[in-house]
Amino acid sequence: MKTLPVFYAGMLGLAATLAQAGDGSDSYDLVARGRYLAVLGDCTACHSLPGQPAFAGGVAINTPFGTVLGANITPDPDTGLGRWSFEDFQNTMSNGHARGGKRLYAAMPYTAYTKVTREDNRALWAYLNSLEPVRHDVETNQLPFPFNIRASLIAWNWLAFKEGEYQPDPNQSAEWNRGAYLVQGLGHCGSCHTPKSLIGGDKNDEFLTGSVLQGWMAPDITGNAHTGLGSWSEAEIVHYLKTGANRFDMASGPMAEAVEHSTQHWKDEDLSAVATYIKSLGDEQQPRPEPWAAEDATMRTGALIYEDQCSACHTPDGEGITNLFPRLAQAPLVNSRDATSLIRVVLAGSRAVATDAAPTGPAMPSFAWNMSDEHIAAVLTYIRNSWGNAAEPVSAGDVETLRDDMKP
Repeated sequence: MKTLPVFYAGMLGLAATLAQAGDGSDSYDLVARGRYLAVLGDCTACHSLPGQPAFAGGVAINTPFGTVLGANITPDPDTGLGRWSFEDFQNTMSNGHARGGKRLYAAMPYTAYTKVTREDNRALWAYLNSLEPVRHDVETNQLPFPFNIRASLIAWNWLAFKEGEYQPDPNQSAEWNRGAYLVQGLGHCGSCHTPKSLIGGDKNDEFLTGSVLQGWMAPDITGNAHTGLGSWSEAEIVHYLKTGANRFDMASGPMAEAVEHSTQHWKDEDLSAVATYIKSLGDEQQPRPEPWAAEDATMRTGALIYEDQCSACHTPDGEGITNLFPRLAQAPLVNSRDATSLIRVVLAGSRAVATDAAPTGPAMPSFAWNMSDEHIAAVLTYIRNSWGNAAEPVSAGDVETLRDDMKP
């Protein structure tokens, strides 16, 4: 009699396997495609803690309203997705409702994932079900009152969310549409690079024009000539996403993580499609503002500091050294409307991402210990208004605020 439960369990397992085989969800090709889609969506970033089992959750995601934790998305029946159906998963991806109708916060970027096709979701679901189940209970909602009340999401979704799969533009090429699908959907680039409203929704009329997030400035990545990627060729965009560097810039901070876990592993044709799409956005003929006068007292001070502290690596003319020290002349991040990332890098230092294609990740030291707020403001004002750059000056107060925010 003791063997009956084992027998029945085995039969149930076989039945489940046959059911999966019936809809193709356990086929090798489908799982392989789903694995690649998980890379496109950078699921690792929010669902995998360093040193812990993949996709077991627990990653802290800081929002302006508090912290949420990435969920366990392994097929564990008690703490993961093991009791979910594909329709539960489809509902989560398409409209932000978890199993049982629980509304999700947009830290899980369903506002972008709603554009993913049902077919791609089917492949992604097959891959997630191929993972080793990991028992790891995660209480995702760490938000303080009243933001922890999920009923508020009814109003939020009404104001800030539009459900629906991506619809190809018949007036554009197949490559352009592929790029739009990736950027708007699984790539969820707007989650970082699009300015946010007071309630945290995307300002879609400013799509990808740059936004401050978690103490970094995610820059303008449209084809805007001055603040965006208008001066980058499509090949240079592809090279940056594949290696983490090009002659203009080197990925650091959150973008370094995106390159490490996601974009370096994308197919070249997908990277090219993304480059084609984002280069088509914005104004390539964007007018350049007038730079601050070189005779300004702050500019003169900044020039002296730059010569002493910065020019050895970034060169006296701001050209930098390709793949070693970022170029500062006519760089989108330098010309950005917000200098948060520049201030942060000077204060804390930075290490560029190391990728399979470019395994050496150069580093910049911290200058917080030997430069005052006034001196950092002066040198950044100088950099932002030299060699063809033109941007608002940085104040000592800006530096002081971020320095305080970065204290443990």
